Amino acid sequence: MGTQQKDANEMVRGEQIVKRFGPLTVLNGIDFTVKYGQVVVIIGPSGSGKTTLLRCINHLEKIDDGRIYVDGELVGYRIVNGKPVEDSEANIARMRSKVGFVFQRFNLFPHMTALENVIEAPVHVLGEPVNVVKERAMALLEKVGMAEKAGAYPHKLSGGQQQRVAIARALAMQPKLMLFDEATSALDPELVGEVLKVMRQLAEEGMTMVVVTHEMGFAREVADHVIFMDKSVIVEEGPPEQIFEYSENERTRNFLGRIH
Repeated sequence: MGTQQKDANEMVRGEQIVKRFGPLTVLNGIDFTVKYGQVVVIIGPSGSGKTTLLRCINHLEKIDDGRIYVDGELVGYRIVNGKPVEDSEANIARMRSKVGFVFQRFNLFPHMTALENVIEAPVHVLGEPVNVVKERAMALLEKVGMAEKAGAYPHKLSGGQQQRVAIARALAMQPKLMLFDEATSALDPELVGEVLKVMRQLAEEGMTMVVVTHEMGFAREVADHVIFMDKSVIVEEGPPEQIFEYSENERTRNFLGRIH
């Protein structure tokens, strides 16, 4: 198999992914797919491998075995004489520019205003003209309900506001895929809703999303497909209704029972 994947309908395809940290195997032979326009939510206990899987999708973590394809391209490697060889930094950066990543901690540049944070990557990574990007950035800040805070620095914003700016920043690169890693877990409870609202809106607009979250209401209502991970493997996956209402897997039921 070359550097191209087979199925034209798949935004992400993972095949037998293995990831180790020293002697610890964090992902143990994971297979999964994300179709274009699909919202896939990954749930499971802490330490089950959810965040690591997300970070492997855009090669923030290098996998030890298996293959990941994004938008038809092998991630992080190219095939030479039938074997995967680490790809060039330029190719990895080009692939990453298609993928928006929203972290648990907002990671905004503290010395830049909200608007400057959103403009930064399209101008410096993609080389787009500032005036073009500025217009798009303002539209995105408007979209996430932050237009009136365009000139504010991160320390003047609540956690929920910072996270909404972080989402606008990821969208400014016009990604084909959005990854959310526990995007609400660092927020005060009363601020969670304003971030989930933006994520729901993106889902409704057809953005392809992979979301790691503890927000079961969001998973139940917004996901097209739910993956339950535990102890480094996918235990069960399917439509939300199957996972939340009719799961036949004891580990899944126990986990959901503890949360509710």
